[in-house]
Amino acid sequence: VNQILLLLLVLTVCAILYNKVHQVPLALRNETVDLESPEEMEEEIPVVICAAAGRMGAAVAAISSIYSNTEANVLFYIIGLKTTIPHIRKWIENSKLKEIKFKVVEFNPMVLKGKIRQDASRPELLQPLNFVRFYLPLLIQKHEKVIYLDDDVIVQGDIQELYDTKLAPGHAAAFSDDCDLPSTHEMVRSVGMQNTYMGFLDYRKQAIRDLGISPSTCSFNPGVIVANMTEWKHQRITKQLEKWMQRNVEENLYSSTLGGGVATSPMLIVFHGKYSSINPMWHIRHLGWSPDARYSEQFLQEAKLLHWNGRYKPWDYPSVHTDLWENWFIPDPSGKFKLTRPDS
Repeated sequence: VNQILLLLLVLTVCAILYNKVHQVPLALRNETVDLESPEEMEEEIPVVICAAAGRMGAAVAAISSIYSNTEANVLFYIIGLKTTIPHIRKWIENSKLKEIKFKVVEFNPMVLKGKIRQDASRPELLQPLNFVRFYLPLLIQKHEKVIYLDDDVIVQGDIQELYDTKLAPGHAAAFSDDCDLPSTHEMVRSVGMQNTYMGFLDYRKQAIRDLGISPSTCSFNPGVIVANMTEWKHQRITKQLEKWMQRNVEENLYSSTLGGGVATSPMLIVFHGKYSSINPMWHIRHLGWSPDARYSEQFLQEAKLLHWNGRYKPWDYPSVHTDLWENWFIPDPSGKFKLTRPDS
């Protein structure tokens, strides 16, 4: 009996030791998986911003404002021409932005050959990077949903909120209507700015009248876009935009009209009645339309995104609300880009 009891005791001790030896690695493996899985599951938010010659400080300020106001996993796609890419890469890598996740993508302006009608009234609108938004699926290929931002914006909210914008079934993009926010109506009236299709399309042309779009229809601003890449490709949006660019070259349908929207007008045509809406506070516009017209400080503090669309940019002089923009500006380590100020 004693021998049997001794044998049982030995077996019990062996069983306990066996469990301890084999369970510790398993527990460690489980802990490792638990720690890594939330990071692996975190959704990546692709944000597309152009870095044009002479405006790189704008792209840097926009990126800085986004990065500083979110904990989201943002991947910046910085689009540039071959000649500008080394400058923007050096700027990022030698500043506090060196911690961001980014890819620099070269845009080939040859895709625009024969598609842009020259317009002397605002030649800056003819710069190749103004048309990057037309070619999003060709530049950004692995993402289902993409945010595109003009370079003359700053973001004061969490970019995750903009990314979470719901797109209706069958819609390839979401924009902000130019009539969507009563607070901006006074600004629009004070600078005589157009916010309807009449301001962008030449309704004297038969091709425009044949669209059946009322000239009093509210326009939208494509400086902030939340895009569904699957729908964009399925509907062949890029081909549609290129078609209207070519028709404008042949028939001058919109280049010389009041809005001067050589990049906006094709989008107004192609997306008419087929887009979702962005929260108006995520696109407060017109800050660059006049060096005098200003929003209230309280309204600007509540805004999630500010856009200096128009001629008067916050890195130049004169312009309005430059202090809000300069909060996010990072000086150029190479010294090539400088702010224009009254005392400079």
